[in-house]
Amino acid sequence: MTKIDIVVAFVLVAMESANGQPDATSREWNKPVPPFRIAGNLYYVGAIEITSYLITTQQGHFLLDGGFVETAPQIERNIVQLGFKLSDVKYLLNSHAHYDHAGGLAELKKLTGAKFVASEGDAGLLRKGGHGDFRFGDTLLFPPIEPDKIILDGESLRLGGQVMTAHLTPGHTRGTTTWTTKIRDTARTYDVVFVGSQSSLDYKFIGQESYPGIAADFVKSFAALKNLPCDIFLASHGSFFHIVDKHERFMRGDTNAFVDPDGYTRYLSESEKDFRQKRDQQRQQAAASP
Repeated sequence: MTKIDIVVAFVLVAMESANGQPDATSREWNKPVPPFRIAGNLYYVGAIEITSYLITTQQGHFLLDGGFVETAPQIERNIVQLGFKLSDVKYLLNSHAHYDHAGGLAELKKLTGAKFVASEGDAGLLRKGGHGDFRFGDTLLFPPIEPDKIILDGESLRLGGQVMTAHLTPGHTRGTTTWTTKIRDTARTYDVVFVGSQSSLDYKFIGQESYPGIAADFVKSFAALKNLPCDIFLASHGSFFHIVDKHERFMRGDTNAFVDPDGYTRYLSESEKDFRQKRDQQRQQAAASP
């Protein structure tokens, strides 16, 4: 089973309940891990599979993604354990409006007082707490949250000398956002890419699409992602960039464990192949129908 197949299986199982974590997969994905520094002022504060990142500066911090509702307390503890103050989080960001990444946002916004930033494509779903999702309807719900700022494609946020840039990469959701930044660690500066998600699940791309234009969005998003410089590849799911293996290497003293431009290229290639195979299969099925 590929990592994309695992995502499909997880989401379909999770649809059975919008409250708590009754299924084994989501409990497994939400297992806590000790927070750690990835490079420079970039820290991992998420769970084993559901990711969250803290980017710190002297003038406040960025926090990317809130996990499940149940992940928020972990993220809170992890930030404090690293020696940082929740009140110093100034910007709260989101990769996409699914309940395993947006579930904890409302609580984290309340705890930090941060300004919540999201794309226009996902803003409606975030405001409605997941109600009316184009694939999952009203089954994968989370506490609603109102964006304080709508971020545009290519627009940047600044704190101190740190710049976080939004790249709209829709398809997985209407407003999936990939964030990029540069992280300086000792004598080197790394290009960091936080991929929103390129998983195409069981979406419909031919005929009555899951949403109008979804296939074209995926194509444009893959093209945009291929043009991003990447040294450190991160994403909304740990399995996308093999977090367990890299963390083990990191703990054994490999300070470059998360430097993986080739892994970024492979992830895009595998995800695009999966999308195109699904689209082409649907096209063939449509052509064979009477």
